[in-house]
Amino acid sequence: MTRLLIADDHPLFRAALRQAANESVDDCVVSEAADLAGVLDVLASDPDIDLVLLDLHMPGSQGLSGLATLRGQHPGVAVLVVSAHDEPRTVRRALDHGAAGFIPKSASPHEIAEAIRHVLDCGNWLPPGLAQRVAALPADPVDIDLAARLARLTEQQYRVLALLGEGLLNKQIADRLTIQERTVKAHVTAIFEKLGVRNRTQAGVLLRSLDLADSVRL
Repeated sequence: MTRLLIADDHPLFRAALRQAANESVDDCVVSEAADLAGVLDVLASDPDIDLVLLDLHMPGSQGLSGLATLRGQHPGVAVLVVSAHDEPRTVRRALDHGAAGFIPKSASPHEIAEAIRHVLDCGNWLPPGLAQRVAALPADPVDIDLAARLARLTEQQYRVLALLGEGLLNKQIADRLTIQERTVKAHVTAIFEKLGVRNRTQAGVLLRSLDLADSVRL
């Protein structure tokens, strides 16, 4: 049985994705979430999710931060990015950060179903016209390096890093994650070492680099 998670804050678009998923995969169980916190809750309660269809812009997730969070905390789950913003550089960055494919919100139900099937078969998928333009762009060494550094973090370290990015102090992080403060300190030390940063400010700069320059609704 295939298990999918649709992550989008627009109910109508979630419904369209659900229909395409049900038409593309037999015996499919589809879960939904409207924000990043909901996505993480579903993945925590259902570790057998095979594929997440992830909107790049929804509550708790701006730019590539949601994608990076999923790749950091659930590296075994495939992610198909879904966005109305299909500028080739954005797509290139999403792929560099571990997306298995990219679905423009203008895609037809047939294209969405095809994308889902390709990724579930362990392939990658881009719309044909967009694929050529993305292929012409070189991978950004900065994004490749950042993705590699983030991949060195454990799931718990990534949770700590995300809370550091929110400006939380060690004690607040300990309370949020229900762990001891000295454990948080140990995680912070390991995070700084693995990311090659010296302090919280530099770690925050790295996280902000996941933002997308274009501010349009994604």
